[in-house]
Amino acid sequence: MWGLNKKRSKLGKWLDKRSLEQKDLEKVSKVSHKTISKACNDTEYVPSQSVMKKILNAVRKHDPNAKMSDFWDM
Repeated sequence: MWGLNKKRSKLGKWLDKRSLEQKDLEKVSKVSHKTISKACNDTEYVPSQSVMKKILNAVRKHDPNAKMSDFWDM
């Protein structure tokens, strides 16, 4: 099972629920491994607006109704 016993952010939980890997999100969003890892594992991390937009565009390929507020408190 994906994400078993891991502390995950809302984005990380979203990936786990869909059995997607962080590297898939990295490829599609063209965001660095370090940033994606932080966004998926650090519940306090809020990326810059430009990074949020790149990640959200990649997420919307799987869920067209996804919103920034689904992943980050704004």
